[in-house]
Amino acid sequence: MKRIYCIVEKCLACRSCEIACAVAHSGVERVEDAVKIRPLPKHRIRVESIGDRNTPQGIRSIALQCRHCEDPLCAQACITGGISRDPETGAIVNNPDKCVACWSCIMVCPFGVIVRYEDCRRAVKCDHCADRDEPACVEACPTRAILYCEAEDAPIPVE
Repeated sequence: MKRIYCIVEKCLACRSCEIACAVAHSGVERVEDAVKIRPLPKHRIRVESIGDRNTPQGIRSIALQCRHCEDPLCAQACITGGISRDPETGAIVNNPDKCVACWSCIMVCPFGVIVRYEDCRRAVKCDHCADRDEPACVEACPTRAILYCEAEDAPIPVE
């Protein structure tokens, strides 16, 4: 299964991925139109700072999103069955219409990448932009720090 990977050394923390993700899930095509929507569209990827100023690498950034785990704790914790594995793609998908806002999925996610959408009382997560050939975050990354590929094709060590 293809997954999204981030090459930390290339990430500039420009947040283009976050904006592209929010727009891709907004139902409109342009940023100018997406900012008019209420509630504002949520991004399902986020850029975090990692590292330590006192190390040779210093502070770096990484784009985080759903890892589509082999053993998804979020699916096990979802009391309504709203999070499950797609039998065709293997991706962990969520059905926000089944969400009852218990936030169990958020509490158990080891990566902290499920987003609470308070305005709609729904939990949302990365869906790899299932309706597109390539996720919006990947297309938007100006340095190509975000990749969408099979694990064996990733230029970074993957466990």
